[in-house]
Amino acid sequence: MNLEDLYRLLRSEHVQAQGIVDTLEEPLLVLDQTGCVLSANRGFYETFRVGRDDTVGRSLFALGDGQWDIPELRQLVSEIVPKSAAIVGYEVAAEFPTIGRRTMLVSARRLVHPDNNSTSILILFEDVTDRRHGEIQREILLAETRHRMKNLLGIVRSLANQTVVEGRSAKEYRDAFLGRFQAVAEAETLALAGSAEADLSALVEQLLKAAGPERCRLIAGPAVHLKSRQVMPMSLILHELVTNAWKYGAFSKPGGLVHLSWRISEEEGKSLLHIDWREENGPPVTPPTRSGFGSRLIDLSAVQGLRGAVELKYEPTGLRVHITAPVES
Repeated sequence: MNLEDLYRLLRSEHVQAQGIVDTLEEPLLVLDQTGCVLSANRGFYETFRVGRDDTVGRSLFALGDGQWDIPELRQLVSEIVPKSAAIVGYEVAAEFPTIGRRTMLVSARRLVHPDNNSTSILILFEDVTDRRHGEIQREILLAETRHRMKNLLGIVRSLANQTVVEGRSAKEYRDAFLGRFQAVAEAETLALAGSAEADLSALVEQLLKAAGPERCRLIAGPAVHLKSRQVMPMSLILHELVTNAWKYGAFSKPGGLVHLSWRISEEEGKSLLHIDWREENGPPVTPPTRSGFGSRLIDLSAVQGLRGAVELKYEPTGLRVHITAPVES
């Protein structure tokens, strides 16, 4: 039943009108031209958790010890009475007594009784708080998706532009690029997998599964849940370390091993994640003569992505890496 149906029903003063109105779930008030409540339906009492004695015969703006004295409602009533107009879907967001802050769509119409030419005001409330919250959440999700896609395209472009071409065959370039792209894609999958967090252990196992337990000694630390924005930089760091191990480090020789562990420390009242990567039994290691894209990507991901730090040590026995990052609650 819409506002016009209610208007015709109440205007007719049918003997069953009040009984029909009481069956409506939507809160309904009838005011006199001064704003005093003449009647209310059951939906109004149940929605706003008030009784009849606290409502009927009182000014709308005096309800709830004056908490209903809302400027938007005053404007609504003042527009209805002098102009004999109907207003539909007037949005009012306010702190209502007993039910807290809610967003209501308020529709109102002047009601003229033909027998005595008296005037009253019919007001219908629709609680759209949850709907508005859902709309806001969808807008946030859409904005986040756009931002994520923009970042993702930027990363892919950077990977394509900075993956070394010189001295490589087309297949080598393709494999290097697609390997990094796959890491980004898998990180995105984890970040969007129905949760705002991802488990560090699951991420590590996924990125190291190709090496197998015989090549990787994993010493799992305490459970660490990465926030969605931390998943991609962490994935990129680990992927670069794994890729380097296969090409130049421990995984490139039979018997080569990678030791990976993590722990959490408390420093100045904050939790700090420590990840240690250590290679052994691989080819002799010497510090690089220049910083390649891989090492720059690791540093950028640690500093800007994780808001932490990374230390790479090119020791003769193998590469050692120490990563620190704050544990976000």
